[in-house]
Amino acid sequence: MKEFEMIFGKRAIIEAIQIGKKIDKILICKGLQSKLSHELFNIIKETDILIRRVPREKLDRLTRRNHQGLVAFISTITYQKLESIVPFLYEEGKVPLILLLDGITDVHNFGAIARSCECAGVNAIVIPLVNSVSVNADAIKISAGALMSLSVCRESNIMNAVKFLKLCGYKVYAATEKATTLYTKTDYTYPTAIVIGSEDKGISPAVLYLCDKLVKIPTLGNITSLNVSAATAVLLYEVLRQRTTCS
Repeated sequence: MKEFEMIFGKRAIIEAIQIGKKIDKILICKGLQSKLSHELFNIIKETDILIRRVPREKLDRLTRRNHQGLVAFISTITYQKLESIVPFLYEEGKVPLILLLDGITDVHNFGAIARSCECAGVNAIVIPLVNSVSVNADAIKISAGALMSLSVCRESNIMNAVKFLKLCGYKVYAATEKATTLYTKTDYTYPTAIVIGSEDKGISPAVLYLCDKLVKIPTLGNITSLNVSAATAVLLYEVLRQRTTCS
């Protein structure tokens, strides 16, 4: 990470937040305590900035400058909010398509997923605040720039996002090997949200429980599942196929 993408020190970070700089996350040295630190924590409470406690050695590896136990990463994009995106899509008369990523942490998968989203006409990607990738320079490069044009919403958690979308009239489908319904046997011509989970843990049980239907992609080989970015592309293009056939 290049130093011009980071802010060092307590007062500099506080001032950056107060003037509206978009901060992606802040790394804070474990055990850091001071009056200025408490002021920063109080300001952060009013934002959706991700906070991570790390050993001082990690901060020292990031920079040789006097970081005072805090390093903030400037966000490459401005994250959106679902509560703002959803009404806008309806006002435009669109049949929305939103992708929710539950536990995706690999930046290469994220970039590839975003590229497929842009090509397939996805209106927004939703990621959670914790245990998730974020939009950084690497992700943007892998996405071939798609993340600069896509709306990316960062919400407190995927469960709340699913609940909100269902209240707004969306059908929410989870892509999982646990499903019995093939992905081609589902109607995506209505406002649709698709949940994708990580390759190692999949979608969390609590999120699966909330979804309207579970769908799966069949496989014939010895490997039981596709790479998550490939699986996402398959699902999105089935949505596109149905909607362009019906239009």
